[in-house]
Amino acid sequence: MTQAEIKLCSLLLQEHFGEIVEKIGTYLIRTGTQPLRMIVNDTGLLLDQVKKALCVLIQHNLVTYQLQKRGFVEYEAQCKRVLRILRYPRYIYSAKTLYNDTGELIVEELLLNGKMTMSAVVRKVADRLTETMEDGKTMDYTDVSNTFVRLADTHFVQRCPLIPETPETPDAPPPPAPMLVINEKDMYVVPRLNLIGKGKRRRSCDEEENGEHKAKKQKQDGESSEPPPDDGIYWQVNIDRFHQHFRDQGIVSAVANRMDQTSSEIVRTMLRMSEVTTSSSAPYTQPLSSNEIFRSLPAGYNIVKQVLDQYLSLLADDPLEFVGKSGDSGGGMYTVSILCGFGSRCARIFRLLLRKKHLEQKQVEDFAMIPAKEAKDMLYKMLSENFVSLQEIPKTPDHAPSRTFYLYTVNILSSARMLLHRCYKSVANLIERRQYETKENKRLLEKSQRVEAILASMQATGAEDAQLQEIEEMITVPERQQLENLKRNVNKIDASENQVDETIFVLESFIESTMKKP
Repeated sequence: MTQAEIKLCSLLLQEHFGEIVEKIGTYLIRTGTQPLRMIVNDTGLLLDQVKKALCVLIQHNLVTYQLQKRGFVEYEAQCKRVLRILRYPRYIYSAKTLYNDTGELIVEELLLNGKMTMSAVVRKVADRLTETMEDGKTMDYTDVSNTFVRLADTHFVQRCPLIPETPETPDAPPPPAPMLVINEKDMYVVPRLNLIGKGKRRRSCDEEENGEHKAKKQKQDGESSEPPPDDGIYWQVNIDRFHQHFRDQGIVSAVANRMDQTSSEIVRTMLRMSEVTTSSSAPYTQPLSSNEIFRSLPAGYNIVKQVLDQYLSLLADDPLEFVGKSGDSGGGMYTVSILCGFGSRCARIFRLLLRKKHLEQKQVEDFAMIPAKEAKDMLYKMLSENFVSLQEIPKTPDHAPSRTFYLYTVNILSSARMLLHRCYKSVANLIERRQYETKENKRLLEKSQRVEAILASMQATGAEDAQLQEIEEMITVPERQQLENLKRNVNKIDASENQVDETIFVLESFIESTMKKP
């Protein structure tokens, strides 16, 4: 665990969960597995605070626990899972792209709450969607339930592990910590719920005052009602499935750039056919026959079977091996392969070393067609930054420079790790910059929020335009310009975070796939 990763985890925990949770999370990241007593002693927090913070972290899958043989429970932070908080906006946007606003809000609610029952998610999302609709229109629970089922069918959401049902023995004491289990077959099975109803809007202040007694009565009735039929069946976002989707998008884009749109559409179809049957960590998709691929192509894509076979052969023969041929049955069996700062001249040298593996400085100058002095400076610059390495091959045992070959080469795995480390540092710097911008303009932001609250209140009571304009003028023109600049800067920082995270995803995927190669 590098210092850059620890710092980024700390900033993410503080920004999303507050100081106490951040203190506990960072402590566990730095020290590793710890029991409750040590966490309380070393952090100086109250026992109740530590327990609540651990509950929050466990609820969001950021900390796991394990019962030791001696009977005590140890807690361990999941640093990689904390870093995934950075990718939450991308998960939510992907859900919106695939399943519209309903899918977006389902994924957002699950990410915000960590784990929820399906019935709770459906009601909350229906209420939120109803709030955005015109007066008189509501969102039906059935529509939200259908989208939830589609998300589960495509494995974007999954069930959480449960406490197994065991016969109760009154004499035996309960275990210090529950053991959670899940049957792999049941991970995506949606319970049959008869959710009948529509989303509700928030009531205005007057309605709340008039209906206060009624609301209390409803609350009492609700407390005495039976638990929902899916009580105890909790769901969470399947992050690995989203990563599989991002990886598939990258593969399709790479095929389109290297070949053409038809090739990319064929690969997209193959990935879509095997998205549920192929593990997110598998190096290849499940084998698919040419006949199956042909039947699954989009309806508007009018290509004959013979042309499809030609495209598949072309993809299989390509040196980058996007598609591999694994058999001849069914017209041919094919799989999709998943393993796949210095200026343009340095990039040219880097690509050259990747292709040629080992080159002397003179060879680099000749192949890259770069003057000797410039090539030497660029090689030394990349060497000092660990992008390239220098290998000595002596002709004689004395290692005399005049009788030694000096070959430049690229350790691609080491370069990827170094770039990943730099990306983590960049995101941490962006978060700190956003916090600084917000802190520097804190007074102005608070004033703007107060004015907006007053305006909303007056609009609700039917105030005249002149009165509203008078309130708006409480914020001067220079202050408005300052607010616009702040908004523009924060938006740039947010966009930069998302762009860096895309690079982080590519680097992490490459490192993980490279480490899995035999």
